[in-house]
Amino acid sequence: MASGKDCDRALAYMTRKDMEVKYNEIERARSIYERFVLCHPTVSAYLRYAKFEMKSGGVELARNVYERASEMFPDDEEAEILFVAFAEFEERCKEVERARIIYKFALDRIPKGKAEYLYSKFVAFEKQYGDKEGIEDAIVGKRRLQYEDEVRKNPLNYDSWFDYVRLEEETVGNKDRIREIYERAVANVPPAEEKRYWQRYIYLWINYALYEEIEMKDMERARHVYRECLKLIPHTKFSFAKVWLLAAQYEIRQLNLTGARKILGNAIGKAPKDKIFKEYIDIELRLGNIDRCRKLYERYLEWSPENCYAWIKYSEMERSLAETERARAIFELAVSQPAIDMPELLWKISEGELEKTRALYERLLDPTKHQKVWVSYAQFEASAAEHREDKGDQDQEEDAIERKKDCIRLARAIFDRANEHYKDSTPELKEERAMLLEEWLTMEKSFGELGDGSVVKRKLPMKLKKRKPISREDGSTEYEESIDYLFPEESQTANLKFLEAAHKWKKQKMAASEDYH
Repeated sequence: MASGKDCDRALAYMTRKDMEVKYNEIERARSIYERFVLCHPTVSAYLRYAKFEMKSGGVELARNVYERASEMFPDDEEAEILFVAFAEFEERCKEVERARIIYKFALDRIPKGKAEYLYSKFVAFEKQYGDKEGIEDAIVGKRRLQYEDEVRKNPLNYDSWFDYVRLEEETVGNKDRIREIYERAVANVPPAEEKRYWQRYIYLWINYALYEEIEMKDMERARHVYRECLKLIPHTKFSFAKVWLLAAQYEIRQLNLTGARKILGNAIGKAPKDKIFKEYIDIELRLGNIDRCRKLYERYLEWSPENCYAWIKYSEMERSLAETERARAIFELAVSQPAIDMPELLWKISEGELEKTRALYERLLDPTKHQKVWVSYAQFEASAAEHREDKGDQDQEEDAIERKKDCIRLARAIFDRANEHYKDSTPELKEERAMLLEEWLTMEKSFGELGDGSVVKRKLPMKLKKRKPISREDGSTEYEESIDYLFPEESQTANLKFLEAAHKWKKQKMAASEDYH
């Protein structure tokens, strides 16, 4: 801020200049301005000088003053005002190209966070004088300024970084500028080691690596991006299978199979996941490396012995290789597992013989009485007629119907066993029992005329809505709704208890009446 003495001196200069102009002493006035800008080297002083020259000396002299000011104050706080004034001067002189060059020069020099006014003036200029391409460039520049402001205020807003990069890519921007934005974006690591904070951030790395590979054709740098990303992720707390797989697939595209195996091997060692095992096994299977596939399946099942998918796929691979004994041994190991996620699917890896499949279901029901196993067992029995191979002449239609009825009876027997099990052994599993009965009713409907839904409907429970009061921190009460099931045998028990209570109440009332009299 100028002092009072400086202001008085400036006022004296201006008064003296006005006097000289009044008496048409232009050269004297000019010399006063020269002394003025030497004593007060500010943007506003030069702008006054340029305005004077425009009125008194002509365009070239005024332009000379603007050029001197531009060289002296390219990075000044008021540089934005100076360049806008210079450009508008050239615009008034009908020098449109000169004005455009000044705007672009200023936009390159002035920090984007301080050039909002400059951008708005440039956009207005291009709309008036520019072609379609120039207008688009100006608008892009303004949007670039907005994104710079957004990422400056909140560098952890990864959506703003994505939008910023997309803007540069869609406008065929400077490739080095795009790379610089990616580098700035990935430098903003999430503050907490929680996966939910990293899920958006990690895609910045993925897009960066793909950009280096596809657009820049810089294969070594793309490899470096994947490597740095994997190094940054805290794999002991969480990991991203997608990044491991993309890095491995990149190496395969570069015909670097050893590098891909190393990446996938590290992934299994540091952060094993289903997707990684599946992809690794698929790669080796396509290459015909069966021994590697077996080792990977063994590692897979060591890590996740309850994974039914892995057991099935391992067995199917051995069967496709005509290794029946190996497939059977895998099947035996799968069935013997104390816990498995989808036991109802294991029958699919049997040899397809009815008795063996029945025996398998009974074995599956031994360690776990899971509702899905019961339903799968019943569905198997219902369709067992389709599994039989007819021998000799084709059976008559009546025989086929009888066989179908036998299958239905066996299926009903399985459902009935399951219902009794839930009723007697696990009465607390009401929802599972209700789901089982719903599956039974659906199956009966699928039998058409041979079905009998009334058998099941008598066993179906009544759905009851319950409201449980929950006290909130502010002292208010809210209610949580839940569904309960009341089965027929429970309804009878409840009715009996109600009658007993009513009878007891009646006896008490009669006794009280006798005492009164």
